[in-house]
Amino acid sequence: MAFDSLSERLQKAMKKITGRGKLHESDIDDMLREVRLSLLEADVNFKVIRKFLAAVKEKALGAKILDGLNPGQQVVDIVRNELKEVLGSEEVELNLNKNGLTVIMLVGLQGAGKTTACGKIALYLRKKYKKTPLLVAADVYRPAAVDQLVTLAKQIGVAYYEDGIKTNPRKIVKEGINKAIKESCDTVIIDTAGRLQVNEELMDELKDIKEIARPHEILLTVDSMSGQDACNVATAFNEKIALSGVILTKLDGDARGGAALSIKEITGLPIKLMSTGEKLDELEVFYPERIAERILGMGDVLSLIDSVKENIDEQEMEDMAEKMLKGSYNYNDLLKQFKMIKRMGSLSKILGFLPGLSKIKQAVSQVDDKAFVYMEAIISSMTSAERRNPKLIEESAKRRERIAKGSGRSLAEVNNLRNSLSSMQQAMKKFNSMTDSDKAKMSSQISNGNLSGLAQGQKAKKGKGKGKGQFRF
Repeated sequence: MAFDSLSERLQKAMKKITGRGKLHESDIDDMLREVRLSLLEADVNFKVIRKFLAAVKEKALGAKILDGLNPGQQVVDIVRNELKEVLGSEEVELNLNKNGLTVIMLVGLQGAGKTTACGKIALYLRKKYKKTPLLVAADVYRPAAVDQLVTLAKQIGVAYYEDGIKTNPRKIVKEGINKAIKESCDTVIIDTAGRLQVNEELMDELKDIKEIARPHEILLTVDSMSGQDACNVATAFNEKIALSGVILTKLDGDARGGAALSIKEITGLPIKLMSTGEKLDELEVFYPERIAERILGMGDVLSLIDSVKENIDEQEMEDMAEKMLKGSYNYNDLLKQFKMIKRMGSLSKILGFLPGLSKIKQAVSQVDDKAFVYMEAIISSMTSAERRNPKLIEESAKRRERIAKGSGRSLAEVNNLRNSLSSMQQAMKKFNSMTDSDKAKMSSQISNGNLSGLAQGQKAKKGKGKGKGQFRF
């Protein structure tokens, strides 16, 4: 995930002041020096860095902070609030026309991911707002851009309009909007042409398309790996065609975060959406406060809840929880759980949402996500009776050997999976035997990010599972 490197360095800088009963100006200066180096390394615009550090220092040197009961934590809170302001203060969602056709126009340089972003936005609007989008292929210059958009439209099951690469883009946009009206589509998403650099020819074409389409949104697609250069691109486009916002792409491949931390402060344009992975459903609203907390290692539980709601059926979860409490949890249920987790993304992504789990996240990121595929193969090699009744495998070495051969995995992996299921069953038995006050205490520790025991357990398991292709929970 983006910001990993920046997050690690900022958290180290914050550690120097947390836990202290009293802070001096020299302590603040030392911390800010580390923060400055972190932001420079992340390719954040120097004007943004200067303003950010000045604001933090001014507020951190107040008498109430230095004399407070926990000044270190108060300074961390100041840094969080200033990060939030730099990122945009509040989230700004898409401007959707409630009574009629909404037109969204995507612009940007070549290679920023415009065409893929069109497909992601279409799927996002259909799932979240029950919209009926139509994609318009107006990029007639980039090889295969039209074919790519048509493929995306078919893949997610939405309407599209294309007229090859020889028709004028202005005519394509006009006809595309007409088709949307005829077919009762309520949203049009226009994929426009990009160039390797900003030029007058590109801007003239975009101005004409804007005049024809009269879009409610003109979103600049920005490659997050472009760093602070994104500000120059955004400024150039904004001066010519008046952008309404930004969509950040390729955040999953960027460990710096310079574009996200620079663009709002320099251009005034809000970041409205962010692409967090290669899958078409990996598009999220850009929440400045949540991103700021994620950078500082405070987690992002609200985004995790959103992801759970979008990807996991509530009734399915309730049924599974009931089976776990009754002690009837089996391999069929474990397979369902794997599929649920996969729908939400990688393990490292999920752990990144939780406070206090940065070390575990780093460890898990080194584990091949194909482990889920291997575990599914093992379960698929079991008979239906074995999946329903885990004791059959528990009591028979011959069955485990047969399953290992059938799945193409090692006997050690089969035993690891068996032990994982057994551990989950034992944990649920222990939970059921706890008093209500013990359960409440455990829930409080989890919500506060006090998971050091879990971290130690993960480290221990990591040390044991050194065999090739082995996995543990």
